[in-house]
Amino acid sequence: MTTDRRTLRNTFELAAEKYHAARPSYPSALYDELVLTSGLRPGDSLLEIGGGTGKATVELARRGFTITSVELGHELAAIARENVAPFPNAEVVCADFEHWEPAPGVTYDLVCAAASWHWIDPATRYFKAASLIRTGGHVALWSAQHVFPEGGDPIFREIQPVYEEIGEGLPDTATWARSGELADHRAEIEESGLFDSVVVRHFDWVVSYDVDGYLDLLRSHRHGEMATGTGVQRDSSSSCRAARTPHPAALRCSPAHCPPP
Repeated sequence: MTTDRRTLRNTFELAAEKYHAARPSYPSALYDELVLTSGLRPGDSLLEIGGGTGKATVELARRGFTITSVELGHELAAIARENVAPFPNAEVVCADFEHWEPAPGVTYDLVCAAASWHWIDPATRYFKAASLIRTGGHVALWSAQHVFPEGGDPIFREIQPVYEEIGEGLPDTATWARSGELADHRAEIEESGLFDSVVVRHFDWVVSYDVDGYLDLLRSHRHGEMATGTGVQRDSSSSCRAARTPHPAALRCSPAHCPPP
C-alpha cells in the first residue's frame, strides 16, 4: 500500500462525528437487492470492511444478520459501537483489515465494503476477501458518488473554483456523469479470477442539505477540515458562495453500485 493511501485513510478520524451526521445513508433498495442477489438469510454471518461509524452496519444488523465490522479508526469505531449497541448480533473490531485475522477456521457468508474498498490495499484486497468467504459465499462492494441529472442543483459546479484553490479540483478530463454512467469494479473483479460471476446494480437517490449541512459533508471528506491548513479557507469561501446561490439547499443525487460476485 502506498504511503499516501495509508495516510489519507487515517484522516477520517479527525471528523468522526461529522462523518456520521453528514454522510448520506444508503437506500433500502440497495439492501433488498443485496439480500436477493446473494441469497442471504437472517442469522447468516457477515464481515464488513471499513465500517466507519456504522451506517451500513446498523442496517445489516437490523435485518437479522450476524455482522463483524472491522474499522481502522478508533474514534469511528467508538461511534459505530454506540450505534450498533441495540443489536447483540453486531460487533465492531478496531483493526487494520490488511493485518486483521478472524479466529481460526472462521469464514463468512458475505464480505462487504460500503464506500471503503478504494482505501484497501489493491495488491491484496481481493485475495484476502476471497479467503474469508465460505464456499458459495459472496463479496459485495458499494459506494456513493455524485451524478448530475438534468435540472439538478448546480452548486457542485459553482463551487469547483474553491476546490481548485486548495488543490482538489477536477482534472481537465473529468466528466459530469449522469445516472447509470458511473464506472464500476466489474473488470477488476473479473480479472482477479477469484469469483464465478459479477452482478452490478445502480441505485439513484437524492439527499438535500442546507448550507451548514453541506459544509459538514465537505468536512467529512479527506479534503475537508482534515486537510491541515486548508479547512478555514475553503469553508469560509464555500459558505459565501453557497449563501449566494438562489437554491435553498444543496442537492446531492448519488447512485451506488453493488457488485456481489
